[in-house]
Amino acid sequence: MEKPFDGQIALVTGASRGIGAASAEWLAARGAHVVAVARNVGALEELDDRIKTAGGQATLAPMDVTDEGAMAHLCRSLHERWGRADIWVHAAIHVTALTPAPHLAAKDLDKLIATNIRAFARLMAFVDPLIAPAPKPQALFFDDQWDTKFAGPYGMCKAAQRAMIQSWQAETAKFPLKVHLVQPRPMPTAVRARFYPGEDRSVLFHPQDEAARLLPVLQG
Repeated sequence: MEKPFDGQIALVTGASRGIGAASAEWLAARGAHVVAVARNVGALEELDDRIKTAGGQATLAPMDVTDEGAMAHLCRSLHERWGRADIWVHAAIHVTALTPAPHLAAKDLDKLIATNIRAFARLMAFVDPLIAPAPKPQALFFDDQWDTKFAGPYGMCKAAQRAMIQSWQAETAKFPLKVHLVQPRPMPTAVRARFYPGEDRSVLFHPQDEAARLLPVLQG
Protein backbone atom coordinates (compact mmCIF):
# COMPACT_ATOMS: atom_id res chain seq x y z
CA MET A 1 0.00 0.00 0.00
CA GLU A 2 1.37 3.40 -0.97
CA LYS A 3 2.16 5.74 1.91
CA PRO A 4 1.91 9.56 1.79
CA PHE A 5 5.67 10.15 2.03
CA ASP A 6 6.95 7.23 -0.06
CA GLY A 7 10.18 8.23 -1.77
CA GLN A 8 10.60 11.39 0.30
CA ILE A 9 13.63 12.30 2.39
CA ALA A 10 12.93 13.87 5.79
CA LEU A 11 15.71 15.57 7.72
CA VAL A 12 14.92 15.71 11.45
CA THR A 13 17.30 17.76 13.58
CA GLY A 14 17.01 17.12 17.31
CA ALA A 15 15.67 13.61 16.72
CA SER A 16 16.91 11.76 19.79
CA ARG A 17 13.94 12.29 22.11
CA GLY A 18 10.69 14.14 22.73
CA ILE A 19 8.79 15.64 19.82
CA GLY A 20 11.84 15.25 17.56
CA ALA A 21 11.98 11.49 17.99
CA ALA A 22 8.20 11.22 17.74
CA SER A 23 8.27 13.21 14.50
CA ALA A 24 10.96 10.95 13.05
CA GLU A 25 8.90 7.85 13.87
CA TRP A 26 5.71 9.40 12.48
CA LEU A 27 7.37 10.30 9.18
CA ALA A 28 9.11 6.93 8.84
CA ALA A 29 5.84 5.09 9.46
CA ARG A 30 4.37 6.97 6.50
CA GLY A 31 7.09 6.07 4.06
CA ALA A 32 9.73 8.79 4.47
CA HIS A 33 13.40 7.89 4.71
CA VAL A 34 14.35 9.78 7.86
CA VAL A 35 17.78 11.32 8.36
CA ALA A 36 17.93 11.66 12.14
CA VAL A 37 20.37 14.19 13.64
CA ALA A 38 21.24 14.41 17.35
CA ARG A 39 24.24 14.30 19.67
CA ASN A 40 23.07 11.29 21.72
CA VAL A 41 24.26 8.21 19.85
CA GLY A 42 22.50 5.75 22.14
CA ALA A 43 19.16 7.53 21.80
CA LEU A 44 19.57 7.64 18.01
CA GLU A 45 20.24 3.91 17.91
CA GLU A 46 17.13 3.27 19.99
CA LEU A 47 15.15 5.46 17.58
CA ASP A 48 16.57 3.50 14.64
CA ASP A 49 15.50 0.23 16.27
CA ARG A 50 11.95 1.49 16.74
CA ILE A 51 11.74 2.77 13.18
CA LYS A 52 13.05 -0.45 11.67
CA THR A 53 10.86 -2.61 13.89
CA ALA A 54 7.87 -0.70 12.49
CA GLY A 55 9.08 -1.29 8.93
CA GLY A 56 10.57 2.16 8.30
CA GLN A 57 13.96 3.41 7.12
CA ALA A 58 16.39 5.81 8.74
CA THR A 59 19.92 7.11 8.39
CA LEU A 60 21.57 8.18 11.63
CA ALA A 61 23.69 11.34 11.76
CA PRO A 62 25.18 11.62 15.28
CA MET A 63 26.41 15.19 15.35
CA ASP A 64 25.98 18.51 17.12
CA VAL A 65 23.92 21.09 15.23
CA THR A 66 26.30 23.77 16.47
CA ASP A 67 29.10 22.20 14.41
CA GLU A 68 28.64 24.25 11.24
CA GLY A 69 31.19 22.24 9.27
CA ALA A 70 29.51 18.94 10.13
CA MET A 71 26.04 20.23 9.28
CA ALA A 72 27.23 21.71 5.98
CA HIS A 73 28.89 18.38 5.14
CA LEU A 74 25.71 16.47 6.02
CA CYS A 75 23.54 18.63 3.76
CA ARG A 76 26.07 18.31 0.94
CA SER A 77 26.12 14.53 1.43
CA LEU A 78 22.33 14.33 1.29
CA HIS A 79 22.37 16.30 -1.95
CA GLU A 80 25.01 14.01 -3.43
CA ARG A 81 23.07 10.89 -2.41
CA TRP A 82 19.49 11.91 -3.17
CA GLY A 83 19.69 15.28 -4.91
CA ARG A 84 17.46 16.90 -2.32
CA ALA A 85 15.56 16.55 0.93
CA ASP A 86 11.78 16.98 0.87
CA ILE A 87 11.06 17.81 4.50
CA TRP A 88 12.98 19.46 7.32
CA VAL A 89 11.67 19.12 10.88
CA HIS A 90 13.68 21.02 13.49
CA ALA A 91 13.36 20.14 17.18
CA ALA A 92 16.88 20.73 18.51
CA ILE A 93 16.89 23.04 21.50
CA HIS A 94 19.17 23.96 24.40
CA VAL A 95 17.88 25.11 27.78
CA THR A 96 19.58 26.30 30.92
CA ALA A 97 18.44 26.24 34.52
CA LEU A 98 15.79 28.74 35.50
CA THR A 99 17.32 32.06 36.49
CA PRO A 100 16.23 35.63 37.11
CA ALA A 101 16.65 37.67 33.95
CA PRO A 102 19.45 39.88 35.33
CA HIS A 103 21.40 36.87 36.64
CA LEU A 104 21.96 34.97 33.38
CA ALA A 105 25.58 33.82 33.32
CA ALA A 106 27.64 34.73 30.27
CA LYS A 107 28.58 31.09 29.60
CA ASP A 108 24.91 30.06 29.66
CA LEU A 109 24.00 32.92 27.34
CA ASP A 110 26.71 31.80 24.92
CA LYS A 111 25.38 28.22 24.88
CA LEU A 112 21.80 29.40 24.36
CA ILE A 113 22.78 31.60 21.45
CA ALA A 114 25.07 28.95 19.94
CA THR A 115 22.32 26.32 19.66
CA ASN A 116 19.04 28.23 19.56
CA ILE A 117 19.98 31.22 17.44
CA ARG A 118 23.28 30.87 15.58
CA ALA A 119 22.99 27.14 14.74
CA PHE A 120 19.32 27.60 13.88
CA ALA A 121 20.07 30.43 11.45
CA ARG A 122 22.97 28.54 9.88
CA LEU A 123 20.83 25.42 9.47
CA MET A 124 18.22 27.46 7.66
CA ALA A 125 20.92 28.64 5.26
CA PHE A 126 22.23 25.09 4.71
CA VAL A 127 18.84 23.37 4.36
CA ASP A 128 17.11 25.92 2.12
CA PRO A 129 19.06 24.93 -1.05
CA LEU A 130 18.78 21.26 -0.06
CA ILE A 131 14.98 21.22 0.01
CA ALA A 132 14.47 23.72 -2.82
CA PRO A 133 14.73 21.04 -5.58
CA ALA A 134 11.95 18.94 -3.98
CA PRO A 135 8.58 18.86 -5.76
CA LYS A 136 6.85 19.99 -2.56
CA PRO A 137 9.51 21.28 -0.15
CA GLN A 138 8.44 21.77 3.46
CA ALA A 139 9.95 22.90 6.74
CA LEU A 140 8.28 22.49 10.13
CA PHE A 141 9.17 24.09 13.45
CA PHE A 142 7.80 23.90 16.99
CA ASP A 143 6.86 27.00 18.95
CA ASP A 144 6.65 27.51 22.71
CA GLN A 145 4.90 30.18 24.76
CA TRP A 146 6.18 29.98 28.34
CA ASP A 147 4.44 31.88 31.12
CA THR A 148 6.93 30.85 33.81
CA LYS A 149 9.05 33.29 35.74
CA PHE A 150 12.80 32.86 35.33
CA ALA A 151 12.44 31.41 31.81
CA GLY A 152 13.34 34.68 30.09
CA PRO A 153 16.55 33.38 28.45
CA TYR A 154 14.71 30.48 26.83
CA GLY A 155 11.82 32.74 25.83
CA MET A 156 14.31 35.17 24.27
CA CYS A 157 15.71 32.40 22.07
CA LYS A 158 12.27 31.15 21.04
CA ALA A 159 11.25 34.70 20.14
CA ALA A 160 14.33 35.00 17.94
CA GLN A 161 13.51 31.71 16.23
CA ARG A 162 9.89 32.75 15.78
CA ALA A 163 10.97 35.97 14.08
CA MET A 164 13.20 34.07 11.64
CA ILE A 165 10.51 31.50 10.87
CA GLN A 166 7.79 34.08 10.30
CA SER A 167 10.10 36.05 8.02
CA TRP A 168 10.82 32.88 6.04
CA GLN A 169 7.10 32.19 5.81
CA ALA A 170 6.43 35.67 4.42
CA GLU A 171 9.37 35.54 2.01
CA THR A 172 8.27 32.20 0.55
CA ALA A 173 4.51 32.79 0.52
CA LYS A 174 4.44 32.69 -3.29
CA PHE A 175 6.99 29.88 -3.59
CA PRO A 176 6.47 26.10 -3.57
CA LEU A 177 8.19 25.93 -0.16
CA LYS A 178 5.77 25.66 2.75
CA VAL A 179 7.05 26.75 6.16
CA HIS A 180 5.00 25.52 9.11
CA LEU A 181 5.10 26.79 12.69
CA VAL A 182 3.10 24.61 15.09
CA GLN A 183 2.67 24.59 18.85
CA PRO A 184 2.60 21.33 20.80
CA ARG A 185 0.57 21.05 23.95
CA PRO A 186 2.51 20.54 27.21
CA MET A 187 4.54 17.31 27.07
CA PRO A 188 6.57 15.46 29.74
CA THR A 189 9.89 16.38 28.16
CA ALA A 190 13.26 17.10 29.74
CA VAL A 191 12.88 20.74 28.71
CA ARG A 192 9.57 21.14 30.51
CA ALA A 193 10.85 19.29 33.58
CA ARG A 194 13.37 22.08 34.09
CA PHE A 195 10.62 24.68 34.18
CA TYR A 196 7.99 22.71 36.11
CA PRO A 197 9.93 20.17 38.23
CA GLY A 198 7.07 19.40 40.60
CA GLU A 199 4.10 19.12 38.26
CA ASP A 200 2.01 15.99 37.67
CA ARG A 201 3.47 14.65 34.43
CA SER A 202 0.66 12.11 34.01
CA VAL A 203 -1.71 14.85 32.80
CA LEU A 204 0.64 16.02 30.03
CA PHE A 205 0.41 15.01 26.39
CA HIS A 206 2.67 12.31 24.95
CA PRO A 207 5.04 13.41 22.19
CA GLN A 208 3.75 10.62 19.95
CA ASP A 209 0.22 11.99 20.26
CA GLU A 210 1.38 15.53 19.56
CA ALA A 211 3.29 14.41 16.47
CA ALA A 212 0.16 12.64 15.25
CA ARG A 213 -1.87 15.80 15.88
CA LEU A 214 0.52 18.34 14.36
CA LEU A 215 2.44 16.68 11.55
CA PRO A 216 -0.50 15.94 9.23
CA VAL A 217 -0.08 19.57 8.11
CA LEU A 218 2.77 18.14 6.00
CA GLN A 219 0.22 16.08 4.06
CA GLY A 220 -1.91 19.10 3.17
